[in-house]
Amino acid sequence: MSASNISDDSLPATLYLMGIPGLEWAHIWIAIPFCALYVVALAGNAALILVIVTDSTLHAPMYLFLCLLSFTDLALSSTTVPKTLAILWLHAGEISFAGCLAQMFCVHSIYALESSVLLAMAFDRYVAICNPLRYTTILNHTVIGRIGLVGVFRSIAVVSPFIFLLRRLPYCGHRVLAHTYCEHMGIARLACASITVNIVYGLTVALLAMGLDSILITISYGFILHAVFRLPSRDAQHKALSTCSSHLGVILVFYIPAFFSFLTHRFGQHQVPQHVHIFLANLYVLVPPVLNPIIYGARTKEIQSRFLRLLHLGKMSI
Repeated sequence: MSASNISDDSLPATLYLMGIPGLEWAHIWIAIPFCALYVVALAGNAALILVIVTDSTLHAPMYLFLCLLSFTDLALSSTTVPKTLAILWLHAGEISFAGCLAQMFCVHSIYALESSVLLAMAFDRYVAICNPLRYTTILNHTVIGRIGLVGVFRSIAVVSPFIFLLRRLPYCGHRVLAHTYCEHMGIARLACASITVNIVYGLTVALLAMGLDSILITISYGFILHAVFRLPSRDAQHKALSTCSSHLGVILVFYIPAFFSFLTHRFGQHQVPQHVHIFLANLYVLVPPVLNPIIYGARTKEIQSRFLRLLHLGKMSI
């Protein structure tokens, strides 16, 4: 059936998210740690944003990018986890087709934006270590704003075609999504027509967006490590490496589960049990938002001291 012959009437009115198939008996218990992680993610990222926004001494490029990372973490988890908890606790799996597309768009675009932010943070560390004398000139507030706008534009531009690719497909009675939230390939597999275009475009987006970002991040850290090990003293090397360790931790937390989920969804469906894949897919929208504030809070003395000062002022006001 051609795209021109498909009208809005042929699209399903509602879909049903079934949660984690095979683990229905444990839905209530799985939701408890999910809820706890979500609360920690909300509190940690909100605190990080508050500390950075309210303290003018933290308006340096590294902290502004970290603030943007926290915003994307909050958006990513808040787009998925509330509905997931409603499914696991209340069996509220019904969602409109338009609502499912909206959630899918938010999940993929926010994820692409977070990848852009991590690339920008790698560029920040590269300039700070390899070209420190021009750091404030290269990364001024205007440039940071433009980097943010380019990241937003790129994420919207590459994810928007997913909506049109899904709306062009015919859906012949299939309504149940074996997942806790809507994502592109899960919806596409409900169609009763070839989804080759969806598969190819999804793979292209993953390789040209997050795949390219990860390669550029690796290259930037290659230059960084080359510059660090040319420093004359051990103390200088240790200090330079310590400024990058937090970012490297965040990168690993973000990309490893994401690529695992992406590859198993496309190439390892028969090797990885479905409930394992869906469980891990939920973790990759929860674990990075939880760990990012902890990693930076534990490794960055400036954030630690400002946060403790903010808590002290809060206690005094009470």
